[in-house]
Amino acid sequence: MSVTAPQGFEAAGIAAGIKRSGALDLAVVVNRGPLQAGAAVFTSNRAKANPILWSEQAVKDGTVAAIVLNSGGANCFTGPEGFQVTHRTAEAAASALGIAAGDVLVCSTGLIGDQLDGEVVEEGVLSATNRLAGDEEAGADAARAIMTTDSTPKTVEVVVDGWRIGGMAKGAGMLAPGLATMLVVLTTDAVVDSTGLDVALRRATRVTFDRLDSDGCMSTNDQVTLLASGASGVEPDPETFGEALTTACRDLALQLQGDAEGASHDIAIEVRGAISEDDAVEVGRAIARNALFKTAIFGNDPNWGRVLAAIGTTAAPFDPYLVDVTMNGVRVCHAGRPDRPREDVDLTPRATSVLVELHAGEASATIWTNDLTHGYVHENSAYSS
Repeated sequence: MSVTAPQGFEAAGIAAGIKRSGALDLAVVVNRGPLQAGAAVFTSNRAKANPILWSEQAVKDGTVAAIVLNSGGANCFTGPEGFQVTHRTAEAAASALGIAAGDVLVCSTGLIGDQLDGEVVEEGVLSATNRLAGDEEAGADAARAIMTTDSTPKTVEVVVDGWRIGGMAKGAGMLAPGLATMLVVLTTDAVVDSTGLDVALRRATRVTFDRLDSDGCMSTNDQVTLLASGASGVEPDPETFGEALTTACRDLALQLQGDAEGASHDIAIEVRGAISEDDAVEVGRAIARNALFKTAIFGNDPNWGRVLAAIGTTAAPFDPYLVDVTMNGVRVCHAGRPDRPREDVDLTPRATSVLVELHAGEASATIWTNDLTHGYVHENSAYSS
């Protein structure tokens, strides 16, 4: 199940004609209530797409009745005309659903700089709202409609004592943190107001989506949205709700990691012994963004020297000559010196773990990334052709 798993939500995914391939390219998710609470986090990239500019304002009052998402065009750097398309999208959904345009969020994904056809999008919204349903098929269609270079849709369902969280996500490249990454819609039928949603969402994204760093490239369109219908009638305590939401976000984040463009290794980089969590994140991210490290993993080469070289560029306080590095369970570096032979490390499995012990403090963090392959280069060199 996807966004339609919780009570009170309907969805649709259609081929509106935005993509030349004729594939599904427009999704609508509607919150039928009785509660229409919402929260969202957005890319921190200063270059923001038109739908981000719209949604940042629309979500401020905490009321979200619907969200419209399209693939096949990012609607970014498309001038005033592009913003009018976003406005027109929200107005079309509002008219069809009998709600206020300011209660409609909009998301777009695809190539930057391509102008969307407002008439095509508007007709697609009207068509999608006529096909809304609350069943599993409708949720699955919505998840497929937001895909770009994704090879598979990403969905999640978490069931907790009479209430649920559902979700869908898209993303396979340009995944780097900045409050949120990729496009994600999460729904719940728990009774949670917009303030509670905002607190829980920011806590969850901080340790999940913000820790996914596929290629170090931050998108202009990233948005994670959380909607609550309250249809279950159950009001969970904040801690229970937060844990369930984090579980859902982590599941989706790892699905996104597993579908990273061209990747042959899913890499979990765990940093322990840092003075602060921020230091641990900085060290892990330095490794995740190091092209030499990522290409070595692609070649099944346990070149731990590239790990030490990467973390040495950070401002995190630690002694590089006390650091231990373990790769897939084999400690290859101890106290800044060679330990077990590189040949003992088996990097042929897709799941790859790197453990870095800084021996400076008690804090830790895990960053998820992937290797850098020929497939990634090909995918992104031909993306706009």
